[in-house]
Amino acid sequence: MSQDNFKNSEASLRADPNLKVGADGSEPPLTAKEERADLFKTAMIAVLLALVIRTFLFEPFNIPSGSMKPTLLVGDYLFVSKPAYGYSRYSFPFGLAPLEGRVLDKEPQRGDVIVFKLPSNPRIDYIKRLVGLPGETVQVRNGRLYINGELIPREAIGIKEGTPPEDEGTPMYHYIETLPGGVVHDIFEESDSGPLDNTQVYTVPEGHYFMMGDNRDNSQDSRVQNVVGFVPFENFVGRADFLFFSTNGKAQLFEIWKWPWTLRYNRFFNDIDPVRLTPEAEDSQS
Repeated sequence: MSQDNFKNSEASLRADPNLKVGADGSEPPLTAKEERADLFKTAMIAVLLALVIRTFLFEPFNIPSGSMKPTLLVGDYLFVSKPAYGYSRYSFPFGLAPLEGRVLDKEPQRGDVIVFKLPSNPRIDYIKRLVGLPGETVQVRNGRLYINGELIPREAIGIKEGTPPEDEGTPMYHYIETLPGGVVHDIFEESDSGPLDNTQVYTVPEGHYFMMGDNRDNSQDSRVQNVVGFVPFENFVGRADFLFFSTNGKAQLFEIWKWPWTLRYNRFFNDIDPVRLTPEAEDSQS
């Protein structure tokens, strides 16, 4: 570029009324209107990013009841893996996505702890353990679980005092149950003679699953056919993977001033995946 051309370009830059440069060559501060616009843009990007993560990767949930004790407690906060089983319309906010069935679907595993939409009211989220697979029969007799007519083994651990208010201080019998496939998990029983301790034989339809709470006498699950019943695969929201926060149930996540006396630090980042025995270890349990 010739010296004359350079001078002409420099002069045109100085003359440009839209060029915002301070006397010292720096940019002048934003106006109040520009600051509000910039803040709004940043907030929208953050909301969009959170929505994408919540829809496609992980969604947070909290536990409001004791139906999954001792695995999950009231006041636990957990992340649910959305890609674990693929995506259905219930993977998206308000179930508005125009999807039928699931896309990128992956088979659930027996023993998984799963968040699903209640079949009788899809606005409500439930969390239970997958016990029965499509085509299997499930029954409870005298408090004992049978799958395909086979008694599911359990080992007594001890007696634990129930936690009010949901258990009203009732003693809870603590067992370790081993599901087919070597899935080992804890359950609570008040007795073997409760209202849900003797059921009919349920045959799980294709495309559906039989779900049960670990707190067997205090769980509304697939045994209650007119409320939960068999859960369609389409209704699965995701697999509960790990806890990220926990209180004793007397404080919400945002109630920071209550944290000092309500947090359960020993539950932070606990894994929810059940133990899966090798075939050899499973044989030794039977």
